[in-house]
Amino acid sequence: MTTTSLNSTLVPETGWWSGNARLVNLSGKLLGAHVAHAGLIVLWAGGMTLFELSHFNPNQPMYEQGLILLPHLATLGIGVGKGGAVVDTYPYFVIGVIHLISSAVLGAGGLFHSLMGQEVLSQNSSFSGFFGYDWKDLGKMTTILGIHLILLGVGAWLLVAKAMFWGGLFDPWTGSVGDVRVIANPTLNPIRIFSYLFPTHGAAGMAAVDNLEDVVGGHIWVGLMCIGGGIWHINSSPFAWTKNILVWSGEAYLSYSLAALSYMGFLAGYFVSVNNTVYPEVFYGPVGVIETVAGVSSRGWLATFHFVFAALFLVGHIWHAIRARLSDSGFDFRNGDMVQAPMIYQPR
Repeated sequence: MTTTSLNSTLVPETGWWSGNARLVNLSGKLLGAHVAHAGLIVLWAGGMTLFELSHFNPNQPMYEQGLILLPHLATLGIGVGKGGAVVDTYPYFVIGVIHLISSAVLGAGGLFHSLMGQEVLSQNSSFSGFFGYDWKDLGKMTTILGIHLILLGVGAWLLVAKAMFWGGLFDPWTGSVGDVRVIANPTLNPIRIFSYLFPTHGAAGMAAVDNLEDVVGGHIWVGLMCIGGGIWHINSSPFAWTKNILVWSGEAYLSYSLAALSYMGFLAGYFVSVNNTVYPEVFYGPVGVIETVAGVSSRGWLATFHFVFAALFLVGHIWHAIRARLSDSGFDFRNGDMVQAPMIYQPR
């Protein structure tokens, strides 16, 4: 009888183009890849913020300069005043530098886990053991889902804190030209908030919101539901019917994630295209217009990016969902055939 090494057993025979698929069963290495990926995202955010700041012309509208990050910061009420005029660019510089420093920390963590850390994180009572998992361990998978939901809820509440306690947001409907204001009385009425899920405000649905009280109130409810749902998933097990309908594998989870990203991408692309409360015209350009005299507007760049990548994520979801379903049924992609269970000889 022959044995195979740990690496040859866990690392599938895949090409370089498969990316993190090579690490699907190496939880330690996969953690390193994810941390490094987060570092790259934060590096881009910080570098791009400083790049936009270095080219920013305060005498020209943001949306005519093709900016995409500075308008987001301005919408949060950072560095702007009455009419959306930029009164202080130093906060933009600080935010960019903080992102660069954070990316270095994340990058170091990614390199450590990729090169020096454990290949597989064991599941035990230690600190590192908390991060160990098995794709087939349904309880652990729902716990991971719950933790992610709690983090999303905290993120939603951070926006609420910025709106209510940390300087407020830019409201394009304040006065005649808009101004930064604190949202002291967000909408808490659930009937009002959840009515945006139905065409009661017009065909635009959520994108029809026209006041920041409803926007902030919606984030309060989203944060509450995410945190409540996270706690529930951490302390519960999947329903029996989900065990038979869903595929429980690394590639299946990837397909589910891509589906969620695709949906949110299409929704965000539509939202930025038609809404001028959350995406004020003074920063993003006229609603429904992707180009101005100077070129593609900030609204055009954001809407196009979200629609294109949402379509790519949808294709990726379908591709990985098919692979996950076929693999779960016993199809071997390397051999291009179904895997037959070996015959077991039993003496008469």
